[in-house]
Amino acid sequence: MTFEEARVIFIVYSTSLVPLFLMVFYRNLFPNWVPKFYLGTFFVCAFGWEIWMTFGLVDGDPVSLRRSDALNLWIPQNINWMLNSLADAGTIGLGGLWLMWRFSGKNSIVFNVWNWRAFFILFSWCILQNIFVEMFLYHDQLSVGKALSWAPLIPTGPYFNPLLFEFNGRTVMLQTQIPWLILPALLYLAIIRLSNKN
Repeated sequence: MTFEEARVIFIVYSTSLVPLFLMVFYRNLFPNWVPKFYLGTFFVCAFGWEIWMTFGLVDGDPVSLRRSDALNLWIPQNINWMLNSLADAGTIGLGGLWLMWRFSGKNSIVFNVWNWRAFFILFSWCILQNIFVEMFLYHDQLSVGKALSWAPLIPTGPYFNPLLFEFNGRTVMLQTQIPWLILPALLYLAIIRLSNKN
């Protein structure tokens, strides 16, 4: 196993499991709608694209063909979608909540009514983290020439997937950015709805 593979394994497991453990152990610190938001985000990401891309369900290759044997051993295909969805819900979803709250002056009203500044923070977090993931974590699995499946939140699928930019030989493609262009508005609407229900 290379250092790069060990780094990917560590990041995948830690970003998936640490937020879950923090939410369970510190549940009394969160509003009671936060676990519902976490679960909802998990399911939207799982059924929106993670399952599709993991198994290559529609015109794509399964993740087991797009990465090394060491990664397939330590992150089996059958749990890959779950770990990625946990990371999406925890690190990105819960992390986005915290960033919205923190950079809005720790004012919880941003969870009750639409606030463009809070939305921009969430949107920026979603896009920037995904660019980071594509360029520095999964660059070998998502690069040019890797066939990724169509998915409900990636309606263009592999059929229209231009290169957006390249840096140091690593690429960022449209297909993998689309869910994170769509999802922030859906997440924010869900936050407002859940927060106002309580």
